[in-house]
Amino acid sequence: MTTPPTDPYAVLGLTPQATPAQLRGAYRALLRRHHPDTRAPEPGDPVDSEDALSEVMAAYEVLRDAAVRAERERQHSSATTTARPTTIPVRRSADAPSEPPIKAGPVRWHRR
Repeated sequence: MTTPPTDPYAVLGLTPQATPAQLRGAYRALLRRHHPDTRAPEPGDPVDSEDALSEVMAAYEVLRDAAVRAERERQHSSATTTARPTTIPVRRSADAPSEPPIKAGPVRWHRR
């Protein structure tokens, strides 16, 4: 049984708009938190540090290269845009005017 792929942004705790410096900072902080040389394993720890460390390293490997990151974003956005847009039916009442009630022209600002 295979596990579903995890979102690398969620693993690093970032959004897709994160800068390379934010990616690097989150990666290094998580690396220090989960690395066995900097953290003593606790007996009741719910998170296996080896698995967490490998997830963090895999997420950073995907996102650190700008070309690979752009390709991933392009594939992710094309997968979400293949669905047809939803149309919402709009009914107009018979007594509604065909034009908007207020017309506004261009605004001109004058210096004082």
